[in-house]
Amino acid sequence: MTSNERQLTIARPVTYSGVGLHTGNQCHMTFLPAEANTGIRFVRIDLEGHPEIVVEPDHVIGVERGTSIGIDGSKVHTIEHVLAALAVRGIDNLRIELDSSEPPVGDGSSLPFWKALQEAGLTELDAERKRYRVEEPIFYEDGGVEITLLPSDRLQVSFSIDFDHPLVQHQFESFEITPDTFEKEIAPARTFGFLGEIEQLREAGLIRGGNLRNAIVIGDDEILSEERLRFPTELVRHKILDLLGDLKVLNVDIQAHIIAHRSGHRTHLALVQILKRRMAGENGNNASPHVGRQSEVAVSEHQPSKTVLDVSQILDTIPHRYPFLLVDRVIEMEDGERVVGIKNVTISEPFFQGHFPGHPVMPGVLIVEAMGQVGGLLLMSSVDAGEEKVVYFTGLDNVRFRHPVRPGDQLVCELEMVRRRGAHCKMRGLARVDGTVVAEADLMATLVEK
Repeated sequence: MTSNERQLTIARPVTYSGVGLHTGNQCHMTFLPAEANTGIRFVRIDLEGHPEIVVEPDHVIGVERGTSIGIDGSKVHTIEHVLAALAVRGIDNLRIELDSSEPPVGDGSSLPFWKALQEAGLTELDAERKRYRVEEPIFYEDGGVEITLLPSDRLQVSFSIDFDHPLVQHQFESFEITPDTFEKEIAPARTFGFLGEIEQLREAGLIRGGNLRNAIVIGDDEILSEERLRFPTELVRHKILDLLGDLKVLNVDIQAHIIAHRSGHRTHLALVQILKRRMAGENGNNASPHVGRQSEVAVSEHQPSKTVLDVSQILDTIPHRYPFLLVDRVIEMEDGERVVGIKNVTISEPFFQGHFPGHPVMPGVLIVEAMGQVGGLLLMSSVDAGEEKVVYFTGLDNVRFRHPVRPGDQLVCELEMVRRRGAHCKMRGLARVDGTVVAEADLMATLVEK
C-alpha cells in the first residue's frame, strides 16, 4: 500500500515497444525509477548526449493531433496517452528513455502503459506530493469550447462532444477519476479520426503509424476499425483520457470537478497555463491579474467572449450555492430589460441520483428555478452598490414543459421584463436546448431587504 501524501515512482524498470502513431517509427520505451522532486523526464537515448526533456508547461511545443514537448531542438511527440496513465497511477517522478521521437501507440489507448506500470509496481519517496485544489470556480471559453472547473475534494471529469456526423453526434460521460474507474472505463478508449481526414493528415506528415488496429476510423456510414467499439461512448471517453494526460503536464495532483465541452489538446494546454498562473499567484510568485475570485475567461483572437457575468460574479450577486446554484454564466444582459443565462447540465447533478435514475431527466421545477435565478440576476442588476437586497419569487403563471432536459444538454434561459413597478416585477421566461424551447413560464418577483 502507498500513501496519498508521499511522492511516488516505480519500483522496477519496465519496457514497452511499438511504432509511433504519427511518425511511424519503431520505438523501445523504458520506464525507470526516479528520485523525489525530479518530475517526469523523457530521455532521447538515440540522440547524442541523451538529452532530457522535463514535462512542464513551458516545454510544450505542439498540440496538433497530440501533445509534444521539446527543448533545444530535442522533441518527443504524442505523450498524452503515457501521461494519462502516470497521472491516475499517481506517479510523480519517472525517467522515460526512448530510442525514437514518439512513444509507441500500442492499441491507440492508454491501457498498454497502464499495464506496464502495474508490472513495474510503485514505491514511496521521502517527499510530499504536490497538490492543487480549486477553491473558486474557473471558466475558460474559446469559440465553441467551454471548460469549467468547480471546487471539489476529488477529481471528477464531465466531458461532452458534438460532431456533425451520424455515427457520433453528441456524446457525454462523467467519471470520478480513480484507478479502478480509469482502468475499466477510460484507459481502454482508443484514439479516433474520420476517414475524410486521413489523406490530409498524411500529407501533413501525420498518422504514418496509424492503422485499423490502433485507431477508430469513422467512415461515412460505418466504423472501419478491425475491433468493434469498446464502449458506445468510446470517443468521448478518449477525450477524457487526453484531458487527464494533458493536465499531467503540470505534474500536480488536481482536485476539481472539470466540465469540458468540445475541448481538445490546444484548449487543454491553455487551461494548463491558467492553472499554472493560479498556482504561482497563490504561492506569491508573479500573480496573474485574474487570480482570486475573478474567474479566468480566455477567448480566441477572432471570437470575443460572450460572458457578461462569470460564476464568481454570479456568486457575488445571488445567495444560491451548490447544489442549488443553477446558472453557470450570463451571456447577455440589457439592464432592466432582458437577460440570457446558461446552465450546463451534467450527469453529476445530485438530483439525477433519484430522479428517473435509469432514464435521467432534469426535474421541471429545477428548470423553472434556473429561469428564476437568471431572472433574479436581471432584477439585481438594478440594485445600487452597497444595498443589501435579495430576490423573492411571488408567483408563477402559464408554466409549460415542452421537452425533457437530459445530461449533456446546455440549458439557455432567456428572461424578458414584462412589467416593473418599484420593487415588484413580472418576467417572461423561456428555456431552450439547441434552440428548441423546453420550458416556459411567467414569473413574478420582488426585491426585499436581506
